Amino acid sequence: MNVQRFKEKLGILPELIYFDENDYLREKTNDPEKIQELIVEAMQLLEESDEENHYFLYGTIGNLLRVSEQPTEAIHYLTLCLDDATEEKDTEREVITLIRLGEAYKYNEQFERAFNCFDKALYVCETHEIDTYKDFALQHKGKCLMEVEKYAEAKECFLRALEIRTDKKERTLMNSTLQAITFVKGLMNKEDHKEEK
Repeated sequence: MNVQRFKEKLGILPELIYFDENDYLREKTNDPEKIQELIVEAMQLLEESDEENHYFLYGTIGNLLRVSEQPTEAIHYLTLCLDDATEEKDTEREVITLIRLGEAYKYNEQFERAFNCFDKALYVCETHEIDTYKDFALQHKGKCLMEVEKYAEAKECFLRALEIRTDKKERTLMNSTLQAITFVKGLMNKEDHKEEK
């Protein structure tokens, strides 16, 4: 199989991945075996392919490992992916990978490292005027804040992300952020009820 055919095969991912409402909207898979098959295929392609495909394959393997709850291995591949982007001086790829790496650290309960990644992604967006991924960095930082029970700060991140996504007029992204806002409001209400008791 070549890399192009593999990319086409990844079109199935939306059917295999969902946001778990019982675990802070973390991405999970409903078909671990299929995800594992894709990981194995990507690893084989990595051995066979030339360097120009390494960034894509490192990132894909890292993401799939995270979703299949293997965050330590995910961190390894996403770090290689970040090295690749930094070496190429590709700031857009650097931002994307910092967000993905932040997620992997979050799944590994390394929250400080996760925040460092999200903050660096936002910093690179600001300094290089990369607006394309600012909303993603804010959304993922918000989800991480939610997990460490900083609900007000999380909500603030989501609201900033929603503002950007509303300007982009991307309905799917807006819905994803609205879901996160609803979720964090629910957590804030639970917290208020606890304090009242």
